[in-house]
Amino acid sequence: MKIFLLFGVLLTWSNSAWAERRAKNVILLLADAGGIPTLHAASVHGYKATRKLFVQSMPYLGLSDTSTASQWVSDSAAGMTAIVTGVKTHNGVLSQDATAVRGKSDGVPLKTILEYAEERGLSTGIITSQPFFDATPAACYAQVNDRRATAKILEQFLKPRFGDGVDILVGAGRKQALAAVPDFLDRARQKYTLADSPTSLGDQKRVLAIVDGPFELSGVLQRTIDLLSKNRKGYFLMVEWDAHTDQIRAGLDRLLEFDRAIRQTAQRPDMKDTLLLFTADHSFDLRVVGGLKKDDLLSTPGAIKVDGSHSGEEVLVAAQGPGASQVRGYLDNTDLFRIMMKAFGWRVGP
Repeated sequence: MKIFLLFGVLLTWSNSAWAERRAKNVILLLADAGGIPTLHAASVHGYKATRKLFVQSMPYLGLSDTSTASQWVSDSAAGMTAIVTGVKTHNGVLSQDATAVRGKSDGVPLKTILEYAEERGLSTGIITSQPFFDATPAACYAQVNDRRATAKILEQFLKPRFGDGVDILVGAGRKQALAAVPDFLDRARQKYTLADSPTSLGDQKRVLAIVDGPFELSGVLQRTIDLLSKNRKGYFLMVEWDAHTDQIRAGLDRLLEFDRAIRQTAQRPDMKDTLLLFTADHSFDLRVVGGLKKDDLLSTPGAIKVDGSHSGEEVLVAAQGPGASQVRGYLDNTDLFRIMMKAFGWRVGP
């Protein structure tokens, strides 16, 4: 009997220790405007059934408030700032606190999860379907009072506050970046290998692939993880994929592509030490308001209604891996920063 009791105690302790183990890596997966109504519509559109997206089946699920410091409805700047710094700010402001006045005066600069990773010697990466200086990716590495301050954002990318800055970047916006800072690529060559395309990252530890058009995500994501994994200390990777549904079919197809890439990533054998955290920076005013299950959703007139604006309801948070058990119930978007920090075993500090 004593042996069985001891075995039970050890098993309980082992399970608890496993559940609370620290993450070596964190991958933040951000569906821009990918609210719950959009997830639902994407599942029906892609699979003619509900609850078929991989993110809807992840082991830990919660809901996150997306309000800003001053408004119920968030833009990507305020939404992402809350997620990567743990502090709410105003729409249009990137990683500065709520004392900032957009376009007029700076607030207190906030330290981001990517900067914490850089400070500790981890590798860092950003993959985005959007311009790499747009609000969501820029919130990871820049502190400015206006998301439209492209030149300032690019300067901060080239002159990071911690470590040597983002190690691997894949994103759009090449022409816009050169229009804002004409010598950007020349200066970037001093620190990075410049890839010809997102599919030609090579074997470099520090590489930029900046394009002007769309690219396929899955292969790029897997190669980026391979490269970041070479750092024995671990890595932080942020992946943003546009899920706005101003154009319904295109938006839902992008979300399906993102979900497939997440599934592929989650099934990698080297993910046991990695927290995968999926969410959205804000929701979007799309609703399924009609249609028969036997019919194609997008071919049914009036089945989907889109008003074309951001909306303020909570968004899904889904997670797997070390630290994922913290994702449960109703959360604030600022909680996601603390979940990632705790998964790494880091304390918030100067």
